[in-house]
Amino acid sequence: MDILCTRPGCSRINSFADLDNRNTLQTAQQKFCTSCGMPLILGGRYLPVKLLGQGGFGAAFLALDRFTPTMRFCVVKQFQPAGDLSAAQIQVALGLFEREASVLEKLGNKHDQIPDLFAFFPLVVDNPRTGKSDQFFYLVQEFINGKNLEDELADRGPFSESEVLKVLEEMLKILTFVHDKGSIHRDIKPSNIMRDQEGTLFLLDFGAVKEIAVGSVPGGGSTGIYSMGFAPPEQMSGGQVYPATDLYALAITCLYLLTGKSAQDLYDSYHNTWHWRQFAPQVSDRLAQVIDRLLLPTPRDRYQSAPETLAALNNNPPSPLNSPNPPSHSSTKIQGTAPPVPSPSGQIQSQSSPSFSTLELLGCAAFTGYASTLIWIATTSLFSSPGISMGLWGMMTGGLIFAQWGRIIEKLEMLVITGVSTVLFWFLPLLYLKTPLVTSLFLSLSQSFPMLSTPFWGVIVLASFGALGLVAILSLFRLVYQLLRLLL
Repeated sequence: MDILCTRPGCSRINSFADLDNRNTLQTAQQKFCTSCGMPLILGGRYLPVKLLGQGGFGAAFLALDRFTPTMRFCVVKQFQPAGDLSAAQIQVALGLFEREASVLEKLGNKHDQIPDLFAFFPLVVDNPRTGKSDQFFYLVQEFINGKNLEDELADRGPFSESEVLKVLEEMLKILTFVHDKGSIHRDIKPSNIMRDQEGTLFLLDFGAVKEIAVGSVPGGGSTGIYSMGFAPPEQMSGGQVYPATDLYALAITCLYLLTGKSAQDLYDSYHNTWHWRQFAPQVSDRLAQVIDRLLLPTPRDRYQSAPETLAALNNNPPSPLNSPNPPSHSSTKIQGTAPPVPSPSGQIQSQSSPSFSTLELLGCAAFTGYASTLIWIATTSLFSSPGISMGLWGMMTGGLIFAQWGRIIEKLEMLVITGVSTVLFWFLPLLYLKTPLVTSLFLSLSQSFPMLSTPFWGVIVLASFGALGLVAILSLFRLVYQLLRLLL
């Protein structure tokens, strides 16, 4: 019989002829790797036979349980924290691993579509290469014989709407159970949804570093571990996670299955909109509206629970008094913080800057042009030193732009600032009398328009030119940008 060594960097296949006998197999003492001396029969019971997957926190192996009548298959997950950790850090890692075991015991053993927990245990072994002891943690769970949805998609292409609806409904039922038990999965994605040979869907990977029991972490913060392209903004930023966090990831999963495209391909960061409908034109309004609402960047704007989402799918949405109306299915216009968008390198970056419509941008340009012109007039009149006046102008204009970008000042505030500054110039001529450009402009205006008989009107006209000029520059820039997008 062949047994696979689970020591990282070894993975030697060890053959033992005596274990081919069933009686010997169940009564044999520990076997050791012939290359590195690693114990091979894990927990005295489980015999790894195949590597299933490997990642930054360890590996997963297909194993045989020698103490069952059928020698049933199981999954052995090995968790080995990377790096040279202290004893205290090892204890933290062990606590996380124990939490995963407890979550599986609490959930899997009580739900038919979540793998059962069989065992978990630590293992301390000597490392002949370093002369030190290595500590590993093992978790043994039920093996689901099937294929995950990511592999299904790769084999057969995009799913139909009815197939995605089936996945969505099944996952929502499982998440109802998970959330009712006080847990957040935090890693919903196609590769963590398995379909067995009978067609039953299972939710996998309740990894300790990816699971948080509600209220168990001070402040409810995220651990910062997530899957690129599926995590919502609150999880990306390390903030509080909610049932709606899982629902967002489930919506991205549905889009991936429907279109075969990643979030990067379906999200337009410039216009701050999702445009997935063009890749799935056959999708009904009912499903599209549910998905669009689950994609909203603010958790409170999404459906708040799996049952609420199921009700919406069944055309029985909750009262609008309790939750906002779902957005149009054609495109989801997002206000505030945008969802995470994959960068060209494949890393997801959280788009934290606020979005602005074209009209808002033009309004901001007009305000900035008007206000910055008034600031320039005032500083050049009050300070004889060009360096001081330009420095103050730059700081104050920059502050205005920053306040608009962060939405500290918006429509009403901009109107108030414009009105107050204009009134100040009317009552305080010293703010503009020493500016030659204002004087010359006033003289030209008074000759053509006698009713504009005070230098104050020169200030207003000059500031208006500043506003119109900046609007024209911004409009030209956006026009050129749109043309380049069409050509390239």
